[in-house]
Amino acid sequence: MSDENAAEAAEDVAEAAQEEAAPDHEFRYDAIVTESCGDVVLHATAEGYLDTLAAAQADGFDQLVDLTAVDYLTYAGRRALPEGIEARRFEVVTSLLNHQRRERVRIRVQLGGDEPIIATAFDLYPGSEYLEREVYDMFGIVFADHPDMSRVLMPEDWVGHPLRKDFAVGSIPVQFKAASNQR
Repeated sequence: MSDENAAEAAEDVAEAAQEEAAPDHEFRYDAIVTESCGDVVLHATAEGYLDTLAAAQADGFDQLVDLTAVDYLTYAGRRALPEGIEARRFEVVTSLLNHQRRERVRIRVQLGGDEPIIATAFDLYPGSEYLEREVYDMFGIVFADHPDMSRVLMPEDWVGHPLRKDFAVGSIPVQFKAASNQR
């Protein structure tokens, strides 16, 4: 079998697998497409996240507008996820912008476990460097191959990640310079 025929056969198998897994879903950049509040939402897997970002960038999504995360540990409501996407504890949300077509797309990736890991978007979108560090600092989500995965908001010796739902809330005295208790 020639390389061209083998490549076509592999594509046919991949398309058939996508149709079999979720026949009612539309796919874009190898991610399931839904809509939320008028925005296109792509539900990518953690393993396919970089491929989805690269395909979106190649299609003209030249700016990463935002990257954040959500911890659903104590969330009791129903989450709007398409069939075939398993709800996990963490969700990384990346927003991209295509200036030529004036189009936005949001990429949602489910991550589980106490030590979630996802690939960094830094090589594709260098502006993600600080946003990924902030998500790491607040949620403890590690971005693999990030050039500087260190804290950016909390002190380096801080223990824990304050936006995790299981983070113990304590009382930290706040001291203001030259403040007195007299009124």
